[in-house]
Amino acid sequence: MVSWFARQEPSAIATDPVLDRTVRAENVVKEFHTEHGRRRVLDGISFSVGVGERMAILGRNGAGKSTLISILAGVERPTFGHVHRGLNMSWPLALGGGFEGQMTGYDTCRFITTLYGAPLKETVEYVADFTELGAQLFTQVRFYSDGMRARLAFALSLAIDFECYLIDEVILVGDRRFQQRCHDELLVKRSDRAMLMAIHSMDFAKEFCSSALVLKQGRGRVFYDLDLACSIYASL
Repeated sequence: MVSWFARQEPSAIATDPVLDRTVRAENVVKEFHTEHGRRRVLDGISFSVGVGERMAILGRNGAGKSTLISILAGVERPTFGHVHRGLNMSWPLALGGGFEGQMTGYDTCRFITTLYGAPLKETVEYVADFTELGAQLFTQVRFYSDGMRARLAFALSLAIDFECYLIDEVILVGDRRFQQRCHDELLVKRSDRAMLMAIHSMDFAKEFCSSALVLKQGRGRVFYDLDLACSIYASL
């Protein structure tokens, strides 16, 4: 099985960076300093995702999925390698939400709309309707449950016109009715958007993704046969 995860060099294709409408990782390496020395979490990861393509990032806990998502978003810098961001990318959608706890939900809306140049009134109306937070939209985010934070993060990311969504370990939250709404908004109404999703669900990957990056011990390989990708992932 180790042979599947030999180092994959990026294709040497000449592209115009202005016209290259892809999110592309080129030989990405990430190392951390630990008390036991340098630890390489990602080792030569290369792939490309274009408009309307959905890539599942599969790997066991500690395989580097969240680290890769953070690098793609620009939250972390790669130790070596390069990320090309030819699409307008979302922040990483994760269960915690990642927002400043002292701010209210409304303050967060105002901050995000200022940052991305979106209209405040329409954004707040969308977020209020989507999250169903009611008066809690004016409560500090630190008092939100994980589910409430995830609702706020989902709603704000959908309110901004992103071309590529980064999703870290969470696809659907809340009760079944809200889950269906998340599904419809993200996977149906935005089927033309690119997505990179660090997930554990093999069924989800098979049904909704066009490719999968399987990570093991820092190495990764892209598969376009989702059944094969999930079979390899299940055997890790």
